[in-house]
Amino acid sequence: MTYRPLTEYEIQIFENNNCWAEDWARVEVVEEGFQPKFFHRVMFYGDIRLGRFEKNVEVTKDFVKHSGINDATLRNVSVGNNCLIEKVGNYINNYTIGDDCIITNISVMETTEGATYGEGNIIAVLNEVGDGNIILFHDLNSQFAAFMVKHFKDKDLKNAIRRLISEELTRTNPDRGSIGNNVKIVNTKEITNTVIQDDCEISGASRLSDCTILSSEHASVYIGTGVICENSIISDGSSIINSVKMQDCFVGEACQISNGFTASQSVFFANSFMANGEACAAFCGPFCASHHKSSLIIGGMFSFYNAGSGTNFSNHAYKMGPMHWGTLERGSKTASGGYILMPATIGTFSVCFGKLMHHPNTQALPFSYLIASGDTMFLVPGRNITTVGLYRDIRKWPKRDMRPQESQKSIVNFDWLSPFSVGEIIRGKKILENLLQASGENVSSYIYHEYVINASSLHKGIKFYDIALKIYMGAVLKRAHKWGFFGKPETQVGLGKWNDLSGLLLPESEEQRLIEDIKNGEIETIQDVIDRFTVINDNYRKYQWAWTYRLILDYYGIKEITEDDDARIKRDYIEARRAWIAEIRKDAEKEYAMGDVEEGVFTAFVNNLDHEIDFEE
Repeated sequence: MTYRPLTEYEIQIFENNNCWAEDWARVEVVEEGFQPKFFHRVMFYGDIRLGRFEKNVEVTKDFVKHSGINDATLRNVSVGNNCLIEKVGNYINNYTIGDDCIITNISVMETTEGATYGEGNIIAVLNEVGDGNIILFHDLNSQFAAFMVKHFKDKDLKNAIRRLISEELTRTNPDRGSIGNNVKIVNTKEITNTVIQDDCEISGASRLSDCTILSSEHASVYIGTGVICENSIISDGSSIINSVKMQDCFVGEACQISNGFTASQSVFFANSFMANGEACAAFCGPFCASHHKSSLIIGGMFSFYNAGSGTNFSNHAYKMGPMHWGTLERGSKTASGGYILMPATIGTFSVCFGKLMHHPNTQALPFSYLIASGDTMFLVPGRNITTVGLYRDIRKWPKRDMRPQESQKSIVNFDWLSPFSVGEIIRGKKILENLLQASGENVSSYIYHEYVINASSLHKGIKFYDIALKIYMGAVLKRAHKWGFFGKPETQVGLGKWNDLSGLLLPESEEQRLIEDIKNGEIETIQDVIDRFTVINDNYRKYQWAWTYRLILDYYGIKEITEDDDARIKRDYIEARRAWIAEIRKDAEKEYAMGDVEEGVFTAFVNNLDHEIDFEE
């Protein structure tokens, strides 16, 4: 917009409406269409720019006011077109306000010297008293954050990443705080050093200080009553409501933080839901959930995680401070009253019951139950493969992705059976077979890392792992036919170990290549890093086929997949799938027999199971 000085006539109207300026010459207005009559009891200090005020504004349903500024003090402020600003108790200082905004009944909104808007803030997750291992910035996603944490000890990589982020922030950070278009801020006390992007609504918040709110037209952000948010970044489509207290945090897309939840030095990504409890030094990847007042999420890395009531993680293993931490891999859960003594590593899609001691490491035994019974720790390997809970989880997550296509920063691969999880299954099956061979079949139980595995559980674990392997191989083979991958793989990428980088499933070789490219300077910007993650994800099926092709050859002891082999794998796949569904049905029937599940719910679930045969071909 182009601006001009006020006319004498316009100044007269201002003054007749009890408006005052430190220097009317420093008040500029839009070139055409400016109307001073919509200003009442306004004090202007410093440099002021004002847009057009020609439209009515709906302040609430069926209640319309004309745009304008009333009862406010402004200093060094630029206001866009058709805003309604009124009842500013103290002042608005050093701010740029966009078009069609409503700002009413606030105390203060100000940019002070040295404002960072939460960008470049360095926090320490996992190790509560450690050095900062994540740098907060607007384009952060779960992969980039996990990448920084995982490779924090690589000083050359760390320095290179910090340089890239610093360059990005130097280029993008504004000179002063800003309010985007179509923003509504009402009944809010303090907004300091905060950037608020388009279509955000802030209602009744107590304080926003040094924050960036990444709201947008397609994914608006809502900040509600009593919220205190400091040194943090809130991403597209998220809501922070009902007296949340948050400091030094990053909230990813479509997250919900509510009901008095407190968080410090923590990150939350893609569709996470946190209420009532507390998080400290926590890395909560996509689809993490904690609903209960008594739950403390501390010193751990999680994704697709659900915390039962009373969940706690002890990061004071000994006497040297809260420096211990652990990992609950994708899809893990803690039951009510769950407690894990860190350090610990829980294998993917496992469930933890009771007070788990001895620093469990079950990475090589995924899909397990870990059960504390008094002083005895039991492990039931592979049990979760055949549960109703797993079946429901793997189907609900894709349906619960609330992120619009335009604002999906974090990459989320929903495959529950993948080279990552199946790689763990292969190791787990081998461990169980070795335990069986070493101790024989005529024993009642086996010991794995201080955990007791009952004989029946061991045999079932081998069976369930084998079912999962056959389901995976058959499903990938079917997809390879459908997508034109079938035959000898075109790439060697993916043949080795695979990782889960907080939602991104990738070959370890590609992760290492990215590390070297950043350190060697071949990656020149933050966007280049993000683009590399995207490229890896785009090639997931190709890399997966290379890995799975080798698995099929090894499992069946063949040199290539013939037509007969193809048919055999398909038969094994169908048989394994039906066995899997039968076990899930048993689990559902057991729960129904307890008498708490309504017949209609049970029937609907069983009907869904019956339709699983539709996916066999």
